[in-house]
Amino acid sequence: MKLTDNTILITGGSNGIGLELAKQFLNLGNTVIITGRNQLRLDEVKKKYPAIQIFQSDAGKVEDIKSLYDNVIKQFPGLNVIINNAGIMRKMNLHDTSMDLDNINQEIAINLSGPVRLVNQFLPHLKTKKFAAIINVSSGIAFVPFAISPVYSATKAGLHFYTQTLRIQLKNTNVAVFELMPPLTTTDLQNAFSPEDMKGVVSMEVDKMVQIAIKGFGNNTLEIRPGQSNSLRIISRIAPKFILNQMSKPVDRLLAETK
Repeated sequence: MKLTDNTILITGGSNGIGLELAKQFLNLGNTVIITGRNQLRLDEVKKKYPAIQIFQSDAGKVEDIKSLYDNVIKQFPGLNVIINNAGIMRKMNLHDTSMDLDNINQEIAINLSGPVRLVNQFLPHLKTKKFAAIINVSSGIAFVPFAISPVYSATKAGLHFYTQTLRIQLKNTNVAVFELMPPLTTTDLQNAFSPEDMKGVVSMEVDKMVQIAIKGFGNNTLEIRPGQSNSLRIISRIAPKFILNQMSKPVDRLLAETK
């Protein structure tokens, strides 16, 4: 993947990994467009980084994706890279029957359905470009279920396999398909969790993680597993029962708290 002179759309780009990707790609000489649900956060990014283009859009809503496509293609017809980064992660007790069906489905709508829909919406346009790329941001948790976040775990595993099959289906096109699988990273995503929940997991600084990711894109590494993500992949294969046992410990505390 060439790292300069692209027009790049990043969902969930107003903070965390998305914002860091936006900043580093901008510094490399790309046109960068970000989306987010919170207009105030987007405005703050625009004020601090005037060259970043902003669009308010909810990755979990079909109508927002359609509207985003119309607006972005009209204003930025050179768009050739999309990065599906938007995501939410929640601690969840599946014994809690007070959570309604729409609520429990939020992570699926944003983390999994969102990327699938966005790719479907933008793919015909991307195929018209001499060079194009789709980058899906999944997680090291795609390899091992983090039982305290059951729906998030399912969405990231689903996105991982969707990305692999997408890559196969697009193998004879000009659209390269990458997957970034971050480890625990210092972003707002982990705010809902206690230090005990993350015991034994080393958090990677977001700027370092994104530096590794961009280097991987430039080297055409199709599956990028920084830090502990690569370790999770290996351990899940050689010691699956051990890793499942480790991942179950935060659930024991969660269930004890809600008795």
